[in-house]
Amino acid sequence: MSVLTAINVFRRRVMHSLTKNVGKSKRDLDIVLVDKTEIKRILICRPNARLGNLLLITPLVQEVSEMFPNCKIDLFVKGPLAPIIFKNYDTVHNTIHLPKKPFKSLLKYCKVWISIRRQPYDMAINVDQNSSSGRLAIIFSRAKYKFYGDLSDQQQHQHVKSDYGHIAKYPVYNFRNYLTKLGLAKSNSIILPLDLKLTLSELKKGKKTLKKIVDGSSKKTICLFTYATGTKCLSQDWWMDFYQTLKQQYADYTIIEILPIENVSQIGFEAPSFYSKDIRKIGAVIANATVFIGADSGMMHLASSVQTPTVGLFSVSDLKKYEPYDNSSIGVDVTTCSLKDYFKILNGILNNGKLKAYSKAV
Repeated sequence: MSVLTAINVFRRRVMHSLTKNVGKSKRDLDIVLVDKTEIKRILICRPNARLGNLLLITPLVQEVSEMFPNCKIDLFVKGPLAPIIFKNYDTVHNTIHLPKKPFKSLLKYCKVWISIRRQPYDMAINVDQNSSSGRLAIIFSRAKYKFYGDLSDQQQHQHVKSDYGHIAKYPVYNFRNYLTKLGLAKSNSIILPLDLKLTLSELKKGKKTLKKIVDGSSKKTICLFTYATGTKCLSQDWWMDFYQTLKQQYADYTIIEILPIENVSQIGFEAPSFYSKDIRKIGAVIANATVFIGADSGMMHLASSVQTPTVGLFSVSDLKKYEPYDNSSIGVDVTTCSLKDYFKILNGILNNGKLKAYSKAV
């Protein structure tokens, strides 16, 4: 570990300790929001650079946009992906990028905080209650309405939603509870799915690309992503056994593999493959597939965000927290699931799966 890395780790620990109670003393104040139309500028804080974590806030962005249709949203994030993911979100006005390594970009780091302070936000929302930078951004802003992302212990115990623990859903439930403090009626509508909001043009290009990958075959397509980071990555032996059986069981389907930037394949590059640095192009290809199968990863969430039925393979991650949902998607615990179980699940999706949202458009 380098000196700068060690300093950053220490900084994060100290900042978390200092900010974990920020805002808690004020969170129960009774401030009434008389007119929703007064909310015109909103700051949403999720200072994270990972593809999956950014896609997982799309349900919250959609919720905020529906609640305040006249608002413009700024996203406080890290990395270059947010402008790409939220490209077609009309309400997303700007993305504010926190440097990954503050000590190497000290001037830029300071400018970010100054820009947040200068903006006339009406409301500021923190997504992750454990994010030190997110909590600081809320308190640093001059917003009248500030939500730090947490609930009281009593509220959490009273929450009856079985899916409250899902990382894409609990920020929406928390936000809805916060709005009741402002005097607004609580919404009980179904939480929207992850959504990359691909255009018709992108989908058509994705269809053409897929046709090239499968050599013009008219068969339906099963899309695999065999890579994942760290211990989430299943072994080559596991994938090879699964792939060989998959080919036998679904001979009427074409199987393709989406490759990661590391250019590795757990099935030895045996299937036709596709790679791109453009996540919207990857998403457009997956959107034209019949089903996606892959381990817990940003690519799994990308598949879910283009409304392709997604089978997420979990071995170490919290399944209930990260599993794909909606459009017949499901998370599977590979430590307890047999090959027979996988194909029973796949048959259910392929035979009875919901019509994909984009299928009529392409």
